Amino acid sequence: MSELGHSAMVLAAGFGTRMQPLTLATPKPLIRVAGQRLIDYAFDRLRAAVVKRAVVNMHYLAGQIEDWARTVASPPITLSDERDAILDTGGGIVRALPLLGSDPFFVLNADSFWLDEGKPALARLRHHWADADMDCLLLLCDPARTTGYDGAGDFRLGPDGRLSRGRGPGALAFIGGYLVHPRLFAHAPAGAFSMNLLWDRAMAGGRLFGLDHHGKWLHVGTPEAMGLAEQALKEK
Repeated sequence: MSELGHSAMVLAAGFGTRMQPLTLATPKPLIRVAGQRLIDYAFDRLRAAVVKRAVVNMHYLAGQIEDWARTVASPPITLSDERDAILDTGGGIVRALPLLGSDPFFVLNADSFWLDEGKPALARLRHHWADADMDCLLLLCDPARTTGYDGAGDFRLGPDGRLSRGRGPGALAFIGGYLVHPRLFAHAPAGAFSMNLLWDRAMAGGRLFGLDHHGKWLHVGTPEAMGLAEQALKEK
C-alpha cells in the first residue's frame, strides 16, 4: 500500500549568503526567528503531518547540522552528507533518493516557513495528489500573502491545477514545499543541478501541478526579513 508523504527531504546544505553576517558562523537553517530555529519550524510541519522519517542534507558547517539532528526525536532523521560537494536542490535529492523510499515524498526548504490557515498545507498536498496525472505538486502563495519576499512570482496556476512559468500580476511564488514522486528523477543528470530543470521537464509533459497556499509565507532571506517574520508570528 502506498505511503503518500510518509517520508520527507529537508534541504539544509546551502550557504545562506544573503543572511550574512549571521551565517558566517551559523548555517542558515539554525538561525533563530522568534526564539526558534528555522529548521525547527519545518519539523513542526512534518510532525503535524505525521511524517515517519526525514532526510536532512548538509554541506556548509555540517557539524552544526549533525549536532542539531541529535536533539530531534521525531521524526527520525537520516543525514545525507554532501561535504564533498554542494549539489544544489536537485542533486541533493538525487543523492538522498535511496533513503526516501519508492512513494511520493515531501520536500521542504529549511530556511523559510509558512503559517497555515485552516487545513495544514502538507495535508492539502496529500489530499490533492493525483498519481496518474502528476509527478510533482508545488506549494505556491500569492506574493501579497508573504513577508520578506520582493519577487514577482514564479508560476501561473491554470484552471486544471497545471503550472506554467510566469511573473507579474497573477503569478504565484513557490514557497519551498512540495510533494514529488521518485519517478521524476529517473533521467536526472549526475552532480549538481537545480530542481528547476526537472520542473521544466514535468511542465512540458503536463505533469507539474501547483496548490495555492491559504496562509502566509515567511521568506527569511535577509537579516532585515527576520523582523517581518517575527511580527507576522506575533500577529498569528
